[in-house]
Amino acid sequence: MSEPVRLESRWTTELFPKPPFNFDATLHKPDHFPAADNVWQPGVRWQTMLWQGKPLGLKFEDRGTVDEPRVALTVWSQTKLSQPFRDTLLAEIEYRYNFQLDLAEFYRLFAGDPQLGPVIGRWRGMRPLNHNALYEYLIIAIVLQNAAVRRSVSMMRALFEHYGTRLGYDHKELYCFWKPGIIDRATEEELRALKVGYRAKSIKRVTEAFVRGEVDEFELRSKSKEEQREALLALYGIGPASVWYILFDVFHHLDAMDHISPWEQKIYSKLFFDRDPDDPAGVDELLKTFERFGKYEMLAVHYIWEDLFWRRKHEPVAWLEKLIRL
Repeated sequence: MSEPVRLESRWTTELFPKPPFNFDATLHKPDHFPAADNVWQPGVRWQTMLWQGKPLGLKFEDRGTVDEPRVALTVWSQTKLSQPFRDTLLAEIEYRYNFQLDLAEFYRLFAGDPQLGPVIGRWRGMRPLNHNALYEYLIIAIVLQNAAVRRSVSMMRALFEHYGTRLGYDHKELYCFWKPGIIDRATEEELRALKVGYRAKSIKRVTEAFVRGEVDEFELRSKSKEEQREALLALYGIGPASVWYILFDVFHHLDAMDHISPWEQKIYSKLFFDRDPDDPAGVDELLKTFERFGKYEMLAVHYIWEDLFWRRKHEPVAWLEKLIRL
């Protein structure tokens, strides 16, 4: 294995999320499968980022409290970063990490909900976020399709090792995502050799759409939810099961709850109806239940979902282990 690219230049600043802000519950999502581009420990997250073609090593550190949040951000790079680059990077991090999301109305409406209220109490200040660019998120969505978590982890690792850049910074070695052009130059056969199966075609076609300029993440941010949905569904290999996650995580639509996969159906049935996952409630019944959360239905489900996976992080949840298969 070749030596990692050493990031020697370092710059530190501070970020001030809108309170309340729960650092660990926001920056670490236990339901996400482990990936080679990040490491988390309580109060700290290391995350690589490709921004404007530059591979970066980020380190977020919790320096505040839930009610007076302060995050120290250190950025490692190969060369010194210009002030305009730093400004755009900070604006992008603020957007992706949802640091200015106002949770006040959500809490006011649902703090008394018999199921959601106690969860809000445990995870006050948690918000959804997305560490990746849209293109990167789509690649992750593709490797998650029709695969056990263990297989998705293996496929993502193979893609990082073959096409990504291994970065060395702050005594860590982590992979950074590739520029789309790198996979655009690869053949479908090369991708299949990495044992991604039929997903090779989807990875190639989605990559081509970005390289040719058919998809512009920043332009899409200014579009309506329906326009975003239409653009995403037009991509080869991207279906409703991926799109609603993207609308929520990438484009921050807190009501983007209109599709439930069979795997999620089993978990939601247990969480909301205490039904045996092997005999789940119907999708329509579940969606009808979520309507009580109104414009916050996906955010509400996110809280209840994350609460389950944080519990699993500290103690096994027998019925869930059978569904995860990591």
